[in-house]
Amino acid sequence: MAIIKDTGYSDISGRILFFRLLKFLKPYKLLVISAIVFNILLASLSPLRPYLSQIAVDKYILKKDFNGLIYIAIIIFATIVINSFLQYLLSIVTQLLGQKIILNIRKLIFNHLQKIRIPYFDKTPVGRLVTRVTNDVESLNELFSAGIIQIFSDIFLLLWILAFMFYMDIKLTLISISILPIIIFASFLFKKKARESFSNVRYHLGRLNSYTQEHFSGILVIKSFNKYKDAITGFKNINADHTKANIDSIFYYAVFYPFVEFLGSLLITIFIWYSFFSLLQSQITLGTLFAFVQFIEMFFRPIRELSEKYNILQTAIASSERIFKLLDYNDLENINSLQQDENIKFRTIEFKNVWFAYENDNWILKNVSFKINNGEIVAIVGHTGAGKSTIINLLLRYYDIQKGDILIDGKSIYDINLNFLRSQISLVLQDVQLFNTTIYDNITLGKNIDKNDILTLSKEIGLTDIIQNFDNRLFEPIEEKGNTLSLGQKQLITFVRALANKPKLLILDEATSNIDTNTEITIQNALNKLFIKQTSLVIAHRLSTIKNATKIIVLHKGEIKETGTHSELLQAKGLYYKLYKLQYENNNI
Repeated sequence: MAIIKDTGYSDISGRILFFRLLKFLKPYKLLVISAIVFNILLASLSPLRPYLSQIAVDKYILKKDFNGLIYIAIIIFATIVINSFLQYLLSIVTQLLGQKIILNIRKLIFNHLQKIRIPYFDKTPVGRLVTRVTNDVESLNELFSAGIIQIFSDIFLLLWILAFMFYMDIKLTLISISILPIIIFASFLFKKKARESFSNVRYHLGRLNSYTQEHFSGILVIKSFNKYKDAITGFKNINADHTKANIDSIFYYAVFYPFVEFLGSLLITIFIWYSFFSLLQSQITLGTLFAFVQFIEMFFRPIRELSEKYNILQTAIASSERIFKLLDYNDLENINSLQQDENIKFRTIEFKNVWFAYENDNWILKNVSFKINNGEIVAIVGHTGAGKSTIINLLLRYYDIQKGDILIDGKSIYDINLNFLRSQISLVLQDVQLFNTTIYDNITLGKNIDKNDILTLSKEIGLTDIIQNFDNRLFEPIEEKGNTLSLGQKQLITFVRALANKPKLLILDEATSNIDTNTEITIQNALNKLFIKQTSLVIAHRLSTIKNATKIIVLHKGEIKETGTHSELLQAKGLYYKLYKLQYENNNI
């Protein structure tokens, strides 16, 4: 299947994305209002200092009024203390706001991923999804904890500075902001290039995470096939692309920041030159000149900070575009609360003229029909690619069929609550999946299952002796993927997990094909006892394990070719006979 390419850059308006991001602020109105109030107060206090400096110079220093100077110095000091305290409160509020929002966004993304249907995961690399939950969300953290609020703070500060400047001298103010149109034009060009570059950075970061995750997961294959050089070369190339994308993005900032700095310095130079002649002609006071130099420097500071915040904003926009694409993906499973259907007892399970294809009309199953009755052990065999595992995927509704129907007690599975359907079926796969927690948690998977029931099942399956060897017995921690356990031990745990749920239907998908013969014999002996009271569907690789099956279905290229018991199919000397003979050609059949 083709992998979905996510460049992270599309024609979605940055404005639309930004306003969608703002919706995450809605549950935290009190924190937002508090942050805005603190910002307004901070913005009003900062320009007050140059104004007070003008008073100090003109009214007290030039007139050598020492007492008045002490008085104005105390006021300036008080504003600095209040400013610092408000800055402290603002930092607490914004960080709290950012963390709460990020907590909710991560939960939202993870919950959404749980609802997405399996075909999406077939086409999307796991590393890319990890990037959405980690790196992309962390970019939003910086935006909400500092970016958005600081942007408002800088805007308020600019407005307050302009208000004070116009109040003090209109002509000097107009000279001071004369260079502003050039900055706005430069910012427009910078904005366009910056967004493209940051989208490119996020795309290559997703590639890097996907490649890293894939190669660390497959480290045993890399080592066993001496694929070090190829793996390192591949990582080097992707890493180089990511580095180049970052350097390209830095280039625009390396040009823009010095340009703004240069304009600010140029403006101060022009202003001082003009003010010098105005001062000689007594058109302005020395205090006004002193204050305006501070105002100009202060005016360009938020402009520079706005540029830096634009960096944060563009990173967040690029990340949010990816996040919203994921959240807008609407091919979801209908995961409702567990609604038990009293009429469904799993007396019969029937595939009725089922046709299925993963893509287009490339049919994997063709007009497949069979029935499993209560208490039966039905085995499905066939060559690789015959469609055996697909039957399980359809029964559990990982995929939906194109034609026909699947019935349980005469009711279509599409009319049965999905959670209830899956709660009645337990699956043991060929590839074992254990989680980084205890043996007990891996068996119960969060369900309330009595410890004694687990111990009883463990004894029947043959897991008890293994558990006794652990210091913590049933509560022994399992390392990632169960790497400290053998394949047989891991598979035994999954068998107990499956049976502990007391399923109406037990499905084994080539569950013993990867384990040693002794473990297989142990499991098989236990299953022979359990099968007596358990409806079971077995996908078999080793045909010796299904001799006692009630019914064996032989699949070939998506079609049912034969059905019968082990002995009946051998006597028929058809496809099953040939499969059996291939495995045991040296034995006397």
